Amino acid sequence: MKVDTVKELTGVEKKQLKIFLAVNFGLTVFMGVIMWISYHNGNDVAAFAATQMMYPAMGVILAIILTAGKEKKLPVRFFVTYLVTAVLAILLTVGNVLISSATWYLVENVVFVIGSILSWIMLLTEKKEVRDGCNLRFNAHNMKKSFLLILLFFVLYLIRLFLAGLLDGNIKEFAGLFTAPAIWVGMVMLVINFYITFIIFFGEEYGWRYFLQPILQKRFGLKGGVLLLGVIWGLWHLPLSICYYSPDTWFYSLLIQVVGCVSFAVFFGYAYGKTGNIWVPVAIHFINNNMSALLAGGDLGNQVYSWQDTLIVLIVQVVVYVPFLFTKVYKGQVEDTQ
Repeated sequence: MKVDTVKELTGVEKKQLKIFLAVNFGLTVFMGVIMWISYHNGNDVAAFAATQMMYPAMGVILAIILTAGKEKKLPVRFFVTYLVTAVLAILLTVGNVLISSATWYLVENVVFVIGSILSWIMLLTEKKEVRDGCNLRFNAHNMKKSFLLILLFFVLYLIRLFLAGLLDGNIKEFAGLFTAPAIWVGMVMLVINFYITFIIFFGEEYGWRYFLQPILQKRFGLKGGVLLLGVIWGLWHLPLSICYYSPDTWFYSLLIQVVGCVSFAVFFGYAYGKTGNIWVPVAIHFINNNMSALLAGGDLGNQVYSWQDTLIVLIVQVVVYVPFLFTKVYKGQVEDTQ
């Protein structure tokens, strides 16, 4: 169903938005304080990153459940499985703060794997119309387009790396990354890993793309809404920038997050708009984060950034992703996906 690009939100949408913001950003602030305490106590805070990715979908799911009418059929089993997995992840993350041990992090990863597998089962056994009602459909008729968009993102990811290496003077280092057998093995394993860890990336995309993007576009237009979403999404990373990604240069890290999230929001939104399939941005979000971790040797924490790094990211991200803002997806009317 098409709606006007700029309109007032309905009463239900306003209520859902309040619940989403309260849960998502409330948990981000609360857990951010705990992360700050843990970091200053000398603990490893890597677990907070994956856990935080669960908050946006928690907000959406609770908003849907609390505002759904009696006639609305919900994928209750899937929603409950997701919420239980998220709560367990939060408890395990806090537990690691109280009693620091690598075992907590290992158990949390096991929880994500089990939660992902159970979530697939719960989702696949739901009736098609129930999945469709909350935009959890797989869109079989768009599978070819969905695959091509995922492939396009992978190609753009490589172009992004090349351009960054060119500007930073590290072309040889860039080429060397792909001569290492471990990198290629890791990329093949990503296909398997997606199915057993998807729940983390679904957490962000169901919140940002499925829920908040159409609401912001409804109020601020197709282009304005997606750009504002990118800024909000980037600032949401503030606790991670301060305590995990780059404690010594957190301000540059935050700028990089905002620049990255604005440009990613453009492409992720483009992919979502082209297919109406939430699993496409989930997949490309997975590729982006896991490729970055793979090329960084598995550790994205304690990076040191400079203004030159920030400028390079700005140039590369704008060149690679921002042109998609001028495609047909961002012209005319916004698709009402909720």
